[in-house]
Amino acid sequence: MRFLYSFFVMIMLASCGSSAEDETADVPANRAVAATSFLGKPLYAPTLSPEKQQKLEADLKAAMELHERFPDSLEFIIWHGRRLAYLSRYKEAIEVYTKGLTKFPDSYRLRRHRGHRYISIRKLDQAIKDLSEAGKLANKLPVEIEPDGIPNKLNQPLSNTHFNIWYHLGLAYFLKGEFKRAEYAYTVCNIYSVNDDLRCATGDWLYMTLRRQGRHEDAIIALDFMHTNMNIIENDSYFKRLQMYQGDIAPEELLEVTDPEADKAVSMATQGYGVGNWYLCEGDTTKALEVFKEVLTGSHWAAFGYIAAEADLKRLRNE
Repeated sequence: MRFLYSFFVMIMLASCGSSAEDETADVPANRAVAATSFLGKPLYAPTLSPEKQQKLEADLKAAMELHERFPDSLEFIIWHGRRLAYLSRYKEAIEVYTKGLTKFPDSYRLRRHRGHRYISIRKLDQAIKDLSEAGKLANKLPVEIEPDGIPNKLNQPLSNTHFNIWYHLGLAYFLKGEFKRAEYAYTVCNIYSVNDDLRCATGDWLYMTLRRQGRHEDAIIALDFMHTNMNIIENDSYFKRLQMYQGDIAPEELLEVTDPEADKAVSMATQGYGVGNWYLCEGDTTKALEVFKEVLTGSHWAAFGYIAAEADLKRLRNE
């Protein structure tokens, strides 16, 4: 078992830096549809640079080989699915997790990851079912750090599995427009938000959830954790959104990504959606629609801000 763990750690360290976020807007005619947007638009796996594609495929091959060699390893089942997902092969990742659940039917970790990827392909009811069950299974179990597949700039994992269960459950409810249930999920998520990055991410979605219920004063109170010396490692876009809510940054500033180290597609989706949602809550539906449409011109359609912009555009068109 010690050999198995050491081998696993070696593979994970060798894979640091892999990401599916270097993409272009071009879609080859023969590329398979990876998902369908809430607006009925086919979504394709991003076109990556040859170097990035090669690296991600090598990571996937290593994960598949480990899974095949140790088919009863929960760790290798999870990483097989995660490596597929980094190549936007979300449906295949879901299949891996589903097969894994036949061997580990009580695994809250498999449900956490499958629930996340159901969100990626816009299957919200399935996501809610998985994540709700994961929350029940993980209840009262020790909190465990979740290793990163796409490391931050310090290569320091920040999240834990309990956080990820409730964070994604809150998102799924938010996307469905079930804001009271989203509020509950984010309130629980706050318990597991044990550092400034997690507090900012949870606090942002909780703020937006409260605003969508017309509870402006409660939303402001939800930002009481904010202070000027927060140690933000990877959630800079959320931190900026929170500063915008407090009036320290103008909304227009968030529509420009100036950080040279940031993934512009992801940052624009995250920052842009926050701006659009803020305009919507302020009663400026015209400006909100304009910003949501701008977010959807980006390429990173798996980003939560992108998915939320889709959901709101569909909701607004149906009203």
